[in-house]
Amino acid sequence: MKRIEFLKILGLLPLAGCSMKLNDLSKLSNELPKTAKMPVLFLGHGSPMNAIEENEFVKGFRDIAKTIPIPNAILCVSAHWFTKGTKVTAMEMPKTIHDFGGFPQALFDVQYPAKGSPALAKETKSLLLPEMVALDDKWGLDHGAWSVIKHLYPEANIPVIQLSIDYTKTGQEHYELAQQLSSLRNKGILIIGSGNIIHNLGMIDFANAHKDDYGYDWAIEARSDINKYLLNGNYQPLIDYHKQSKAFQLAIPTPDHYLPLIYSLGLQEKGESISLFNDKLLAGSLSMTSLKIS
Repeated sequence: MKRIEFLKILGLLPLAGCSMKLNDLSKLSNELPKTAKMPVLFLGHGSPMNAIEENEFVKGFRDIAKTIPIPNAILCVSAHWFTKGTKVTAMEMPKTIHDFGGFPQALFDVQYPAKGSPALAKETKSLLLPEMVALDDKWGLDHGAWSVIKHLYPEANIPVIQLSIDYTKTGQEHYELAQQLSSLRNKGILIIGSGNIIHNLGMIDFANAHKDDYGYDWAIEARSDINKYLLNGNYQPLIDYHKQSKAFQLAIPTPDHYLPLIYSLGLQEKGESISLFNDKLLAGSLSMTSLKIS
């Protein structure tokens, strides 16, 4: 089915006989002003406690924010919104979701009252056609989003929307979907993937969680290979992560925390480079590796 037919079905174009001109469609993509190209981030968010603790990783988030122009809005792809089908938050005021348990009350008391952006949600929906994206008014901001964004913009003065991860799609499909969002970078939109590249909660070594840059042998191997692919711009092995070594399989036992990386990589354009920060292993089976594309 052609793009125009999809737009008609969604009510974004008139059916035959209506007076609206096709040129009026341009308003959908021009609603946000053009700006210099924004960078793209992937943030290793780690424990929800990073929202309220002071450590080298949250300092890394704050430091990277200083290198970025103030965005008009943020689009976040979080590991914690893993859905059947693709959705985008479209409410005026997204709630702060405390999607975890067993943590101190101080963490549950945190609110991040950033506004949403229905206009950006609708533009995102349009850009992703023919993918059928649902405008969501029930989700909000989960901790994959607010626990890191609060360190970048503590005043909560930048509108934030979230794009869900469709668990029925392949890595290649996620990569290609992300590419359709590239024009948002020229409208002051900061796109953030939030997860953890190495994320095996079942193998956490709590006894050694205090050690600096500590990882199992397989985690060390996986980080080395992944970083090499990232810095060399060789993304196909990362997209096809499920076909790689045993170290990869241990590092990525489930794709939820890994796939936000693929969205960030899909937005890289010719001539741009990747810089890594917070590039450390933690508790044996996690990595906090984060990156900036610019």
